[in-house]
Amino acid sequence: MSLHIAERCRGVRRAASAAAAVAIGVAGGGVALAATTSTTSGAPGGAHAPPPSPRVKPPKARARFTRDQLVGRRVRARGTISPADPNRTVLMQVRVGRRWRTVDRARTRHGRFRASWRPRRVGRFRVRVVVRGVAAHAASRRARSTVRVYRLSLASWYGPGLIGGRTACGRTLTAGTLGVAHRWLPCGTKVTLRYRGRRVRVPVIDRGPYAAGRTWDLTPATKARLRFPSTGALWSTR
Repeated sequence: MSLHIAERCRGVRRAASAAAAVAIGVAGGGVALAATTSTTSGAPGGAHAPPPSPRVKPPKARARFTRDQLVGRRVRARGTISPADPNRTVLMQVRVGRRWRTVDRARTRHGRFRASWRPRRVGRFRVRVVVRGVAAHAASRRARSTVRVYRLSLASWYGPGLIGGRTACGRTLTAGTLGVAHRWLPCGTKVTLRYRGRRVRVPVIDRGPYAAGRTWDLTPATKARLRFPSTGALWSTR
């Protein structure tokens, strides 16, 4: 009688263990199914995926610059940005060595702006306008320029009676020789001269002038190219 009761107890324990295993397996499958469903619903391109945001082009500047100016006077930049924005900051910059230095800031109004810079020395300068916050590589090439800054100088011309002769720099002076005479600049030094909107770049080929107050003596060809009178004031980059 006791043996029969023991066998029945062992059968009850085995049945209970099997039921517990089945329950754990069902619960585990439900968890896996829930995880799979959650991953699928959050995948890109699914029914609930957010639409891709449209790409917005960075604003670009277009500008017109004062191309020739006397030292100490303002070089001006006027232009627009596209797309038009009434509340953007525009930077006017000058190339100094390997870097761009900001010389003025302006706020846009209806997409338009004005900026300026007052150079303190003569020479050729690279200038540009960029929209603040936009990478430099996105700057439009239409917003860059080269500015020539001059000083006011008195000049005269020479040549009659000297054509065919040798200059102090070893050149033969002809009717078509472009050049200038200067008292101390090294021979061959290039200088840009401007007179009433006409411009010419010529080398120093001689010494002079020796009249008080004058800086340059122009050859006949240089005088003709500029349509310069006998004496007067012109702009020079030296």
